[in-house]
Amino acid sequence: MRIATWNVNSVLARLPRLIDWLGIVEPDVLCLQELKAPEFPIDAVADLGYEVAVHSTGRWNGVGILSRVGIADERPGLLAEPGYLPEDAMLEATEPRSIGATCGGVRIWSVYVPNGREPTHPHYQYKLQWLAALRETVAAELPSYQRFAVLGDFNIAPTDADVWDPQAFIGATHVTGPERDALASLRGLGLRDVVPRAIKYDTPYTYWDYRAGMFHKNLGMRIDLVYASAARADAVSDAYVDRDARKGKLPSDHAPVVVDVEVPT
Repeated sequence: MRIATWNVNSVLARLPRLIDWLGIVEPDVLCLQELKAPEFPIDAVADLGYEVAVHSTGRWNGVGILSRVGIADERPGLLAEPGYLPEDAMLEATEPRSIGATCGGVRIWSVYVPNGREPTHPHYQYKLQWLAALRETVAAELPSYQRFAVLGDFNIAPTDADVWDPQAFIGATHVTGPERDALASLRGLGLRDVVPRAIKYDTPYTYWDYRAGMFHKNLGMRIDLVYASAARADAVSDAYVDRDARKGKLPSDHAPVVVDVEVPT
């Protein structure tokens, strides 16, 4: 089984690239983040044999799961999920940042963790609360599924080795102790970080800012993660960052992470 995750940074803007990529890589399950669309173009992927589970409500955020091995037991959102109150809003509201489904006997979660903006911003506390809700959800579901994986844009680099220059991130989000502690707590439930190999260079970065030629200089971060149960992690035969998908015209600022898992016969 081939499972992948990709923050496409607007599915409508990236649709031709997504369709081409699906035809080339042929994942059995693809987790998508940052759809930025009130409706998913289901017909465009149906011709390739994919069913779709989507949690997306408008111009921001949005997650989905594409599967050609079936979709069952969909769950949009987390247990005890916190909401966020933007500066220009009157009411706190939850955001479409997570969706779970069972695909080919594997429980899959596609997640788009809040950015946090900066450690002194209310969005940072929202991020930590959201991560706590993710842990609670995983803790509730994991005992029922031997084959389990959480994939997506976590907006956290697990270690200093996962950023191009740790000194450049001092005082910034994505690398702070509480964020990394939240990842460690998630792993502590019995999940493993499936670290992909890099197609080029020796660093499996998954995100490069659009500005200042960061991609061509390989000044990136590994923030798109695959956390899998032991049964899934032990069966991984290959994992890689598809850096080529970050090239060319109108790419996302993220590259897909692709994981091949041996399925028992």
